[in-house]
Amino acid sequence: MKRVRKAVFPVAGLGTRFLPATKSIPKEMLTVVDRPVIQYVVDEAREAGIEHFIFVTGRNKGVIEDHFDLQFELNETLAQRGKTEQLEYLQKLQPGPGQTSFTRQQVPLGLGHAVWCARDIVGDEPFALLLPDMIMQSEKSCLKDMVELYGETGNNIIAVQECDPAEAHKYGIVGKGKDIHNGFEITQMVEKPKAGTAPSNLFINGRYILQPEIFEVLASQERGAGNEIQLTDAMLKLEKRQPFFGYHYRGSTYDCGSPEGFVEANIAFALARPAMRSGVLAMLERLIADLDPGSDA
Repeated sequence: MKRVRKAVFPVAGLGTRFLPATKSIPKEMLTVVDRPVIQYVVDEAREAGIEHFIFVTGRNKGVIEDHFDLQFELNETLAQRGKTEQLEYLQKLQPGPGQTSFTRQQVPLGLGHAVWCARDIVGDEPFALLLPDMIMQSEKSCLKDMVELYGETGNNIIAVQECDPAEAHKYGIVGKGKDIHNGFEITQMVEKPKAGTAPSNLFINGRYILQPEIFEVLASQERGAGNEIQLTDAMLKLEKRQPFFGYHYRGSTYDCGSPEGFVEANIAFALARPAMRSGVLAMLERLIADLDPGSDA
């Protein structure tokens, strides 16, 4: 069984829900407290043992590459000013030489196409796929537990978590089979099932471990919803040849691809910091108290 060493991050999206901010700043570089969204996702992958970080980018995304590059002038300035703690923190976040790769998607043809664009860098080995809009908050990283499940099964792994059953029609939903180690067999995958027909309330939350055979399927995958090449369609085809397992993640997930989720993530991660908690709580209480009960808000 080959170890999961590589992770793919599809970061070519335009971020139209955050205009005008994303005219000049990639949505993945918007900050949650003091770190870009993409940094949280990369840190999760690093905690899981990932050694090679593969970014599928688009135009005007060069700042992501710069962010993960060595900033000599900044490091030198921090060293000269004796800011050792900040310097050590930045160095801890810095990928090593040769640990990052960047490839262009060039045309916006969906998540499945973005994954396919990483095929030559991934090669013939399993890989993790992390959607950068989704950042997670838990004691142990979601992907780390998924890697452990992969070690038991050696097959495709999808992270899921519970949603309100009434909301299941908004998500990709899986059917649950028998339990395996810290996961379960997936019996079905349904993309946005009709209301009342979902096999469970377990939705796919943006973390995957996939076998390289997915690239072969994506190479001939026809366009689906939104006239895009959908990853779920390709996984449904691969499911006929290889088993899929689910990992039931029980932490918190914040969808930073929406303004509401982005604000929620900022509040949640700020409250998780002891030095900020009391100040943020007081601020929230003040803002809530100042709301006009008769306003639309």
